[in-house]
Amino acid sequence: MENTEKEKSGIQPETNINTCDNCKRTEACSKLQTFDWLNNIPSSTQKYDIVEVRFKNTRKEFFVNANSLRLNKGDIVAVEASPGHDIGIVSLTGELVNFQLKKQDINPEEYEFKKIYRKAKPADLEKWHEAISLEESTMLETRKIAADLNLDMKIGDVEYQGDKTKAIFYYIADERVDFRELIKILAEKFKIRIEMRQIGARQEAGRIGGIGSCGRELCCSTWITNFVSVTTNSARHQEISLNPQKLAGQCGKLKCCLNYELDCYIDAQKDFPSKDIILETKTGQAHHTKTDIFRGIMWYTFDPVNMVNFTAVPVERVNEIIELNKKGKKVDVLVDTTNVVVNSSLDFKNEVGQDSLTRFDKQKNKRKKKRNPKRRKPRNENKKKP
Repeated sequence: MENTEKEKSGIQPETNINTCDNCKRTEACSKLQTFDWLNNIPSSTQKYDIVEVRFKNTRKEFFVNANSLRLNKGDIVAVEASPGHDIGIVSLTGELVNFQLKKQDINPEEYEFKKIYRKAKPADLEKWHEAISLEESTMLETRKIAADLNLDMKIGDVEYQGDKTKAIFYYIADERVDFRELIKILAEKFKIRIEMRQIGARQEAGRIGGIGSCGRELCCSTWITNFVSVTTNSARHQEISLNPQKLAGQCGKLKCCLNYELDCYIDAQKDFPSKDIILETKTGQAHHTKTDIFRGIMWYTFDPVNMVNFTAVPVERVNEIIELNKKGKKVDVLVDTTNVVVNSSLDFKNEVGQDSLTRFDKQKNKRKKKRNPKRRKPRNENKKKP
């Protein structure tokens, strides 16, 4: 009712949508959000013409505000496309856009930005919502057509352009696929321009989204924009068990978070000797089994077959034994307990004034209430006399 009254009075209705309206690509359903930490800082006199606009899922592009429109985050705008125009939502404005350009290695002076035409009108929004409603049915029909053509590919998603003249088909394939016949069939069936865009398994997981094993939303759908290759060496450096079920993410690839702390582990291991070095003692040969990197402890055993009777040896002591072995000397014991004390137990420490973890385990003694003997009734009071 409010929008119709504004249309009659000649005022354009508001197009800033911040709530989820049946997943119409609004603020609640978007991915790869950027926190605007310059939002509460007074704006400078410098003019910023470049605006970041987001589309379906993780697709974002930069446009130039050639018409000097007053745009805010969340405004729905009509932007230049090839061909026609597309509808997107403003995701970032102001000085923070320059930081995003530097992050993606885009030079504003050399890059050709497309234009923002206008704020979306009611007719643009109606056509845009019609295009969005066709995406799921188009994806399902395309999967059937690709299966009939025996194409080794998976259609992961379909994104219609705002003016319903073009659609982007996102697909996954292990090898090169000849989809020329598929494009002809799709163009005749849907009467639109077809663009096929190949994506990887990590990008598909980012577009779909989900919850990781850590209990938080997937990193690829919240903030990761560039995917770095992850290898099993990352797990080996961090002394993680090479269990594929625990190391693989929802995309089937190794988790991206294996690279987060890798540099810290590599730096910490610079002072550690090689794991292949065998320590010579008068008792026998000690073989390395595992390493506690941040505590600076290496574990050795004299029985490498059965892997029993582990001994925790500090790194300084290991280096000392290696130097003595190079000189042809054998040590009596691995750890000199008179000088070195190794605390191998990990326990909870109440260092910040926390309550005891076992405070709920103690059972309180319930005190029995003593009855008043004056109020006690005699046992045979209600019995009839003979």
